Amino acid sequence: MSRTVESDQHVSAAVLAAYSYCETVTGQQARNFAYGIRLLPTAKRRAMSAVYAFSRRVDDIGDGALPPDVKADRLDETRALLARVRDGDVAEDDTDPVGVALTHAAQQFPIPLGGLDELIDGVLMDLHGETYETWDDLKVYCRCVAGAIGRVSLGIFGTEPGARGAERASEYADTLGLALQLTNILRDVREDAADGRTYLPADDLAKFGCSAGFDAPTPPAGSDFAGLVHFEVRRARALFAEGYRLLPLLDRRSGACVAAMAGIYRRLLDRIEREPEAVLRGRVSLPGREKAYVAVRGLSGLDARSVSRQHLRRRA
Repeated sequence: MSRTVESDQHVSAAVLAAYSYCETVTGQQARNFAYGIRLLPTAKRRAMSAVYAFSRRVDDIGDGALPPDVKADRLDETRALLARVRDGDVAEDDTDPVGVALTHAAQQFPIPLGGLDELIDGVLMDLHGETYETWDDLKVYCRCVAGAIGRVSLGIFGTEPGARGAERASEYADTLGLALQLTNILRDVREDAADGRTYLPADDLAKFGCSAGFDAPTPPAGSDFAGLVHFEVRRARALFAEGYRLLPLLDRRSGACVAAMAGIYRRLLDRIEREPEAVLRGRVSLPGREKAYVAVRGLSGLDARSVSRQHLRRRA
């Protein structure tokens, strides 16, 4: 599931400049993501930066202050760029560095670019003000905005030749994306409420008396907000447990990258579980030293080996 990747001496200056732009965007806008991809070999790191820069453009359109009709037009333009990337119609001297970098990356790796179409579909769901009655409804959205990125990333990572269960790698990548997105939703519940968005399923909100929403730094009166958070944390942990089965299927450095990114979010989940109301007062985050520790743990292979042992115990 990999291709031979050309060395720097065969990459034009224009393409290298485009990748440099994407890596700058990634470093400035996605510190958690950047911690993970720095563990990859150069070609994979650059390709992941191109994917992130494109994804960031889509997200920024959705989260920006433009009128809805203008956002829709911008998303159409971005989808048209993706079609050009898919067709190999973006020249190396094109003025859009993201298009240049993503085109080159797609020529080097079997990236399922349809996943980026799904990302645009997910942002359109935000644009249309979609709400979610059940977890099954929310999963559709999460698969568009996060599961699809997991599958796109797997095209860059590839799987280890002969890895047992490799046929399920895409499924695990998708599930891990759901786990990351649900963690994001819990972390950003107050911020999203300020933007008029509610992602948690209406059924869950009603069950815990939280249907009034999260417009204040304290839980809704009479609600069991901690119960709601702990319920969603258990759901996210189950998704992480399933998604982590991807790790033993990857080569060491790709596995380290995934373990680092997922490990940061798992630790965020731990913090949210310990102090649920903190998410109503501001964004919960990890200090840099803790992120660095997670990255080292991922590079050591501890997480991958732990998943392998758990899987063997389940099969015994």
